[in-house]
Amino acid sequence: MKLLVVEDEALLRHHLFSRLGESGHVVDAVPDAEEALYRAQEYHHDLAVIDLGLPGMSGLELIRQLRSQDKSFPILILTARGNWQDKVEGLAAGADDYVVKPFQFEELEARLNALLRRSSGFTQSTIEAGPLLLDLNRKQALVNAQALPLTAYEYRILEYLMRHHQQVVAKERLMEQLYPNDEERDPNVIEVLVGRLRRKLEAECGFKPIETVRGLGYLFTERCR
Repeated sequence: MKLLVVEDEALLRHHLFSRLGESGHVVDAVPDAEEALYRAQEYHHDLAVIDLGLPGMSGLELIRQLRSQDKSFPILILTARGNWQDKVEGLAAGADDYVVKPFQFEELEARLNALLRRSSGFTQSTIEAGPLLLDLNRKQALVNAQALPLTAYEYRILEYLMRHHQQVVAKERLMEQLYPNDEERDPNVIEVLVGRLRRKLEAECGFKPIETVRGLGYLFTERCR
């Protein structure tokens, strides 16, 4: 998933960038609300992590502006303020959850995963379609309960397509799931990875859930649950 992290403390921002990247996410990490608004306008994101105590425009005002611009991705607040009034104010501004500093990364990651599941319409830590099962915690695909050997990039594409099942997903959106920087993105790589995914699924069980929609992108045709 592609995450927007807005945190002015450089060390924490770097830590979040590194740890969330290691967890399989592509991360835009920025120090202030102005840069966050620019990134949100220019790129698609699946979730935002926003510190309330930002320089200049506050995190609360940033959340309000994002919601006023119809940005509907889940937002998790980071706050050093532990009183209930600040939490209520953040949720009222449009946030979906909050974590109080200092925090354990495992708690943050669990809350992020829960928000991502709910925003995709799933309540469990697995996604199923026919003989295929994704374990979202282990980042593993299984076919008929046997592990399917996927590279990290193949898994990311499969997970994104299944989270957006029965929707056409553009190549550009898939490239954003793999590469944080524009200059690294190559649509030919997506074609190769999707081709490998198809061959592996078909070889294991004859499953053919990924269709090409010419000129638009890819469609995971099976209903996921």
